[in-house]
Amino acid sequence: MNTKQLDRIQTGKGFIAALDQSGGSTPKALLQYGITENSYSNEEEMYALVHEMRTRIIKSSAFDSRFILGAILFENTMDRSVDGQFTADYLWEQKGIVPFLKVDKGLADLKDGVQLMKPISGLDDLLKRAADRNIFGTKMRSVIKEANAVGIKKVVEQQFAIGNQIMELGLVPIIEPEVDIHSADKATSEKRLKDEIFEQLAALSKDAKVMLKLSIPTEDNFYSDLIDDPHVLRVVVLSGGYTQTEANEKLARNHGLIASFSRALSEGLNVGQTEEEFNAMLSKSIQDIYEASIK
Repeated sequence: MNTKQLDRIQTGKGFIAALDQSGGSTPKALLQYGITENSYSNEEEMYALVHEMRTRIIKSSAFDSRFILGAILFENTMDRSVDGQFTADYLWEQKGIVPFLKVDKGLADLKDGVQLMKPISGLDDLLKRAADRNIFGTKMRSVIKEANAVGIKKVVEQQFAIGNQIMELGLVPIIEPEVDIHSADKATSEKRLKDEIFEQLAALSKDAKVMLKLSIPTEDNFYSDLIDDPHVLRVVVLSGGYTQTEANEKLARNHGLIASFSRALSEGLNVGQTEEEFNAMLSKSIQDIYEASIK
């Protein structure tokens, strides 16, 4: 493990940029950027376009390590290059930003009020390739729709079981059990989720380190005790469907939490913008998210 990257993630001021839209979410990301589905005719063309978008973001002068600690990539992005360097190497060597990799293969069907992760085939091979590509850590997402105790327990157990597999190969897992922001019993789900997370943290070996990526809690500062747990490097939050303004306002009330936004980060960016317009929009978004993350 890269100790400089570890220290930066654990103690640095800033947030994590999520550039990891994949599969079914890629057309939505491109559409938000102003590229419609009739602009590409196959998957390879689609991924080439989304890599151009991500490259434009990463190379922007606004995408600066003064504000951004790390960036989460999709596998396809990890395997592509920026200015002749693999994306992760460019992020760290040229930008000083720590690279992460999304490793899940999407969500299973709803059962017991939750969506577990689909089986991650070939995970060990992917993790070894990630290590070869100088990736620091990983991210994987499940979704909680209802305050179902059985389902929430299954989500957390699955996350930590795979997290342990990831730690064995020297990477830091970002555990992401998202609670749907539209859930009618969101606060109850969060209470049950936190209890299950603490149970799993208590079972980790002494030196094990994980990160948590959670929905912004209903109750301000609800995750303060998770932030203080010695096994937790950092607790980051997703925007979860909130607008950037809403997400920033809620985040700013939660001391110690930092952002890991995707849609909210790229909000307002458009393929038709001049570089000056693009950089100005991205700079404002990054500055606003940063300010909310350091409250």
